[in-house]
Amino acid sequence: MTVDPLDLADILDSGFATYRRRRTSITRRALARFEAKDWNAMRRDALERRDAYGVSIDQVIASLAAASFTTTDRSLWATSMELFRGRYLSDPFRPIAETFFNSVARKLFTTEGTDTMLEFLDSPDEPPAPAAPAENPTTRRYPGDGSFEWIHDVLRGCRFHMSWEDIHSDVSKASDRLPFTPEHIEVVDRLFFRGKAAYLVGSISSGDESIPFSFAIRHGRSGLRIAAVLVGEKDVSILFSYTRAAFLIAADAPCSLVAFLSELLPHRPEAEIYAAIGFRKQAKTERYRDLVRYLSTSDDHFVEAPGIKGLVMIVFTLPGYEVVFKVVKDRFPPQKTVTPRQVADRYQFVARHDRAGRLVEAQRFERLSLPLYRFRPDVLEKLMNEASRTVTVVDDEVMFSTVYVERRVTPLDMFIREAEPQQAARGIVDYGATIKNLAASNIFPGDMLLKNFGVTNSGRVVFYDYDELRELTDCRFRAFPQSSDPADEMSVTPVFGVGPNDVFPEELPRFLGLTAELRAVFEEQHGDLFEPDFWVGVQQRIESGETIEILPYSRARSL
Repeated sequence: MTVDPLDLADILDSGFATYRRRRTSITRRALARFEAKDWNAMRRDALERRDAYGVSIDQVIASLAAASFTTTDRSLWATSMELFRGRYLSDPFRPIAETFFNSVARKLFTTEGTDTMLEFLDSPDEPPAPAAPAENPTTRRYPGDGSFEWIHDVLRGCRFHMSWEDIHSDVSKASDRLPFTPEHIEVVDRLFFRGKAAYLVGSISSGDESIPFSFAIRHGRSGLRIAAVLVGEKDVSILFSYTRAAFLIAADAPCSLVAFLSELLPHRPEAEIYAAIGFRKQAKTERYRDLVRYLSTSDDHFVEAPGIKGLVMIVFTLPGYEVVFKVVKDRFPPQKTVTPRQVADRYQFVARHDRAGRLVEAQRFERLSLPLYRFRPDVLEKLMNEASRTVTVVDDEVMFSTVYVERRVTPLDMFIREAEPQQAARGIVDYGATIKNLAASNIFPGDMLLKNFGVTNSGRVVFYDYDELRELTDCRFRAFPQSSDPADEMSVTPVFGVGPNDVFPEELPRFLGLTAELRAVFEEQHGDLFEPDFWVGVQQRIESGETIEILPYSRARSL
């Protein structure tokens, strides 16, 4: 039986509409969750939204199978693609809809590389995206009146159903943090919810000067309060970092929202902004398109990424492009007890976890092809020798069945060696803060060597080696038992039982490899990490149900 292409388009259209409704329903619950302080429900909603995309894709594929569609008729699919496209030419969700279509196509046809007959690509031949309206539909504009009365108006526009603790005091304190009295104010019409805060994001303008700002809104003792004021691109950009979980925000026109945020944060790639507002698949689409554009306008070659070579991953990069590509090796040395399947599971765990500003987001690409001529011979040889199960060469392309793509950071051990003494000291103190932040989010890094941590462009230390990562509450933190037999001190093996999840914090100093000066700095700030009591205390807080939040701004920004 021949399937009508219109029926195919209807199935795909209905599937995307279902996904869109699910997503909207979830994100619109965020305000009520916030006002009720129901942080556990907020986390469940974030995971439900994340899973909604895959659930909808699977339902579409099941519907296509029920309609007797087979992948042998590529021309039929191509016709349905044009019909589908026609329905979204002026829709604010058009790029999201096309990515949804592509996700179905890639799962159905198991496409290697890209196929212009089966999926939408970003090319000059495609019809342009709908023109942006004169006024952004995702923002509200306010005139300045020579005072800061506009802050009252902006806060009233947040549409909270509960009262403020002391709104006049908050407005007065917030106005003191702003650099000038604005002539124009533009704010996103929806709040950004994450953790225990709601964020109002916008810009203030006076003459030719325009700067982004954000108010962090939290619960006070008896009502809402402005907890922090962030001003300038550096402060606001960290809210949308690739090391943080996505916001819950009801984006009615996501492309317009991304366009506005991109104006505020010109150094934050669109891929990361899409990820920050919860459109993970669109973030991957934008990352891929950005990579294709870079390859077409540059001539550098893939080289091994700087740093100590890993035992589990082969990591390569383009020197002029700020991402790394990570491929799991076929075999691991004996000291690594994990399997490739377990490595994949840990990357998935991180993707679903609150990254607390300390874990680098990794985008997992399947069946990715890259041009063969862009690989240096030594990198290609290593890939073919050590990852031949997942890497093949087909014609003029290197095909990766699975590859993880992350933002490139400077390995912490390299940073410490090359930095000025004050910078090195700040780095090693932040390394300790990273470990504590991860612990608060129920993560134990496992391998705490400096080479597994990195420094971002903004100078923040992050963790990026996930093969030994586990939940903190799965660990048993112990002190070394004391023995009365002097001979035990000479033994090269433990003379007491050690379980697979046992951790001895006293061993941490031997991972540092620091100069005496840096070791002293670390111990002064983070010496408690060497004692089991610190770790057990954090475990008890987590197991009691406490949500330990890591603020995405410094204390200096708090009111």
